[in-house]
Formats: sequence, structure tokens, C-alpha cells
Amino acid sequence: MTSESAFIDELRAFATHPAARGLTDDAAVLAFAGRTLVLTHDAIVENVHFLPSDPPEDIGWKLAAANLSDLAAKGAKPTAALMAYSLSGDAGWDAQFAAGLGEILSKYGCPLIGGDTVRVPEGSARHFGMTAIGEAEFVPGRDGASPGDELWVSGTLGDAGLGLAIARGEIEGPEVLLQAYRRPTPQLELGQKLAPLVSAMMDVSDGLLIDAKRMAEASNVAIAIESIDVPLSKAFVSIRGDTREASLEAATAGDDYQLLFAAPPRSRRQIETVAEDLKARIHCVGLVEEGGGLVLQEGGSPLPLPEKLGWEH
Repeated sequence: MTSESAFIDELRAFATHPAARGLTDDAAVLAFAGRTLVLTHDAIVENVHFLPSDPPEDIGWKLAAANLSDLAAKGAKPTAALMAYSLSGDAGWDAQFAAGLGEILSKYGCPLIGGDTVRVPEGSARHFGMTAIGEAEFVPGRDGASPGDELWVSGTLGDAGLGLAIARGEIEGPEVLLQAYRRPTPQLELGQKLAPLVSAMMDVSDGLLIDAKRMAEASNVAIAIESIDVPLSKAFVSIRGDTREASLEAATAGDDYQLLFAAPPRSRRQIETVAEDLKARIHCVGLVEEGGGLVLQEGGSPLPLPEKLGWEH
């Protein structure tokens, strides 16, 4: 089976426009008519990104949230969106999906301006796609991290992973974890405020470790992450505890839609002020170093990397 990264490598030969950024990022950046446009496209697929039993309004929300999170990571303000929709054959289901989609697009000021609807063969997995468009002044890529930078992450990690386990009926847990999986919050305002202060930024959608590795590769640096600094919520700790194993689970679970960013130490005070003003939680989880690849450590001592760093198609 072709991996996601291997297939993207095949596409780079003809992704030659500067806007593509060499396909090393989650969004394209297009200079147009004196403006800087950020464009991203994400798709979600039944039994891959959501469960058949998930409420349709939450699936509509999640489709937009995944795309808006990519705009957040580029410091962009949403402008508009287009959607590709596979009709379910159930008018009520479609209406509920549209209600959830409309709710999040309205909340973040991102009007739908078009797209396409198709019917798929009976029994096929539902799948939906969205292209989100934003505008930005400062657009940090994945490739700007430099040795000496500090590595930060917003929010807490692992909640959505436990929420998925709750939705599957594998464990019991509080509603806040289920909502973290079904209704993630794109960090748009935080991303816009951080953009001029950071060296590199991306969202954590596939897991902290795998996404940090991608940032390290794009920036040609090494990134060292301290396991004891992985931020865990009280709800997560109430189920998994506050152990090394719990931190590794949270760092590889994915679906968090938080921001991962590298910044020079001189920006620390400004970054902390931004977070305080927005009442946002941010955590320094590691350092950018000379070299290459990802390093995991505990109290400064190396730890072996887990076999699975996060989600990859």
C-alpha cells in the first residue's frame, strides 16, 4: 500500500507553483491582487475520520473545523469555503449535517460560496471535502524552525483520542472528552496573534510526535520533545493517569487540532502575553536543535520513540 508521504513525494514533480511551498505544508499561499491568500483542502471519510454512529451535525462541524485549523496554523482569517458533498440518501441526515456545518461557518465568519454534490453507490462510505480560503499578513510555514528555538503547543493533547474510544464504546468517560473528538475547536484567533512571533507553525492533527517530526524534516533540524511536558487535561488524567505511558498515548493520538509552533526565546514574553490576553493555554514541550529528526526524552534522558508516532494514511 502506498503511504501518504510516498504519494505526496510523487506529486512534488509537478507542484511547481510557488504557492505550493513544495507540498511541505498543509496550505498553499497565493499572492493575488496585492493580497496573501491561504488555501487548504481537507477531506473526511466514514470509518477513517468519523464513525457511522456520530451525529451528522457533528460530522458537518468537524469537516469545517479540520480545514479552519489549517488556516489557523498559517495565521489566516477565514474568508470563504467550498464543499464537496456525497448525498447520503437520507434527507434528514443531510439536513442535520448542513445544520452543524452552518453553525461552525457562521461562528467563524466563513461563508460557503460553492462546491459540488454527488451521489455515491449504495453502501459506500460517506466522504466529504472542503476547500477553505483565508487571508493573512504573516504566514509561518513548517520550514522555519531554527536551532535554539523553543517548541510550544496549545491546549491539551489526547482528549480527542479518548473521545473516540468513548464513541466506540470501548471506555466510559466525561462528555468533555467526547466533544473534543466530535467538535474540535480551531485555534484561529490564537494563530493570527502568534503568526508574527513564531519561526514555524502547523496544527496538531495527526499527533504531536508525528507532526513535530514533519516540522523537523521541513526545517532540516532536530526537535527534542520532553515527555513530562506533554500537556494533559484533568479529564484525560482521570482516566489514564499522569504517567509516561499516558503522555505517549496523548502525544500520538491525533485529532487534537491544536497549534504546534517554534519560536526564539526572545519571543517568549510576547507569546505568553498573547496567550494570557486570549485566555489560551500554551505549553513549552521541547527545543529545536542542530541535526535532524525527532528525539524524545524524559528529564533530559533519551527515550526510545514509540513504533507509531501518530496517524498516517
